[in-house]
Amino acid sequence: MATTATNQQQLNFLQDKIQEIGSAIFFNLSDSVLKLPTSLVSTLKVYDYGFVWFSIQKPKQNLQEFENEFPVRLDFFKKGKSYFLQVMGKACVVTDPEEIYTASTLPQEVKEAALNDTDTVLVKVKISKAEYYETRTPRHSWWHSAVNTFTTWFRNSNNGYRPDIYYPAS
Repeated sequence: MATTATNQQQLNFLQDKIQEIGSAIFFNLSDSVLKLPTSLVSTLKVYDYGFVWFSIQKPKQNLQEFENEFPVRLDFFKKGKSYFLQVMGKACVVTDPEEIYTASTLPQEVKEAALNDTDTVLVKVKISKAEYYETRTPRHSWWHSAVNTFTTWFRNSNNGYRPDIYYPAS
């Protein structure tokens, strides 16, 4: 029972952070020859069960030529925020009108746009893993900052980022 509450708290936390940032870089991690391209996407909705909904520019090729489900990574970053997220999961291209209409969490205008717009396609991503990074660094003197900058040139560093990793319930 406590695990469910913790998973729900993690999902709520991720939902809030994703909605606050609002946009991400979409990376299709499929090995397929024909795949949806890397794109900048705006989050339409983050659903309670760990789904992120967004629309993407429809490719020139016929959608039936593409994989319907494929692994993805979404990098959420916004200038001025003290954090960023990397979300991994499985994406699904949603073209079935019945599935679009029954998606109760999507606003009506999004549903109608998905059905009537020939330039975009609706995509949902089931979050399997999310890495949350805090980017605030403590303020140091100019001398300390200079020494840190100099030493990072000579060692492999991830700039002190240590992510909080979340695995939302399946």
